[in-house]
Amino acid sequence: MVKASALYIVIIIALVIGLLCSSIIVAAYYYRAQYQAKARYYQLKSNLNSGINILLAGSDSSSVTKKALNLFEGQADSISVRRISWGVFDIGIVKAFIQQDTLYKTFSFANAIDSTKWAALYLIDEDRPFSLSGKTTIRGDVFIPKAGVQTAYVDNKSYEGDKRLIIGTKHNSERKLPAMNNARLGQFEQLLDQHTNGDTTLTKADSISNSFLRKALIFNFKKKAKTIENTKLQGNIILFSDTTITVDSTASFKNIQVYARAIVVKSGFHGNCQLFATDSIRVEANCNFSYPSCLGVMRFKNPVVNSQPKLSIGKSSTFCGLIFTYDKLDKPVKPLILIGNDVKIKGQVYSYGITQMNDKSEVDGSLFTSRFWYRNTFTLYENYLINSTIDAKALSPYYVSSDLVPVVKKRTKILQWLEAN
Repeated sequence: MVKASALYIVIIIALVIGLLCSSIIVAAYYYRAQYQAKARYYQLKSNLNSGINILLAGSDSSSVTKKALNLFEGQADSISVRRISWGVFDIGIVKAFIQQDTLYKTFSFANAIDSTKWAALYLIDEDRPFSLSGKTTIRGDVFIPKAGVQTAYVDNKSYEGDKRLIIGTKHNSERKLPAMNNARLGQFEQLLDQHTNGDTTLTKADSISNSFLRKALIFNFKKKAKTIENTKLQGNIILFSDTTITVDSTASFKNIQVYARAIVVKSGFHGNCQLFATDSIRVEANCNFSYPSCLGVMRFKNPVVNSQPKLSIGKSSTFCGLIFTYDKLDKPVKPLILIGNDVKIKGQVYSYGITQMNDKSEVDGSLFTSRFWYRNTFTLYENYLINSTIDAKALSPYYVSSDLVPVVKKRTKILQWLEAN
C-alpha cells in the first residue's frame, strides 16, 4: 500500500511545479512587454527623426505651419510637425506617437552657408578706393570697389599689415548690397505693426520659463519704459514695448525675443537672445552674447522723431551671431553700426548703411556694408579701416545662419536642441 504521506508529497511537488510554471509565464509576459516597449520606443525614435528630416527638407517659410502625418499606411504610428518663425531663425516642433506613447523634440534650425556667396567683406562700389591703415588684417575673399584697395597714413600711423593688403581673392562689388530676404523682413514688419496683446506687467519671479510646446508667453509694456532686472527669462517668451526696454546685467535671457523702439543693454550682461529695435540698440561695455544671438535695427516707416537708426556695441564686448540694420525708406541718413574698442564679433555683420570699426575691433566671419567710417578727434574718414580685423577663416566651419542674409543655401541644419523627452 502507498503511504498516506505520499499524497502530501505529490501535492507539494505539484504546487512547486505550478509556481515554477507561473513564474515562467509571468517572466515571459514581462520580457515580452519590455521587448514591445523597447521596440515601440525605437520605432517612435525613428519616426521622430523622420519628422525632423521632413522639417529640415521643407521649404514652407510661413510663420506657423502644423501638419499631422501617417508615415506608414495601415499602421497606428503617426507624427505631427510644426514650424514657427522665431526672429531670424525657425523653431521646429516634432511629435511622434503610437497610441498613448509619445516622443517629442523642439529645436531651432538655420541655413547652411553658401561658399559661392560668402565673403569676408562686401563693400559697395561708390567710385572711390578702400583705404587701410595701422595694424589692419582682412583674411578671406572680398568684394570691393573697382577703384581697389590702398594704404593710408592716418593719426601718425602708416599701414603695418600684410603686404598683400587682402589675404584672399578680390572681386568687384556692385553699387548695392545683395538684398536681404523680403519674406523674413515682411514677417518683422507685420509683427512690429500689429498691436500685440499681452500682459503689461512682468511677473516678479526669479525665473520664468515657457516651453515651445505651449503658446508664446507675451509681455507688452506699451508706452511704459521698462527695466528687466533680477530675473531669468527662458524659452518661448516675447517682450514688446512702444518705447525703451533696458536690460540690466542682473537679468539672464535664453532664446527669448525683445521688440522695442529702443533697447539698452547694461554693462556686464551675459545671455543668448534676439533683440530688435526700430530706432536704436545700445550695448554697453563688457557684455557677452552667446551663439546664436541677434541684434537688429529695422525701420519700416517714418519715426516720430527723425533720427539716425543706430546700433552700438561697447568696448570689450563679445557677440556671437548676426548683427544687422535695415531701412525700408532708404533715406539719405543711413543706419549706423558702431563697433567699439576691443569688441569681438563671431558671425556676421550686415550693415544697410554705415559701419564704424574702432581700435582693435574684430569680426571673425563676414561683414557686408555700404560704407566705412573712421572718426578721430578732428576728422571723419570715409571708407577707411584702421587697426581692425576681418577674418573669415576664424569662423567655425559649423556656423549656420539665418535666411535673412543673402549668403545661405536653401538647405537647413539643426542650430540648437531646445527640448526633448
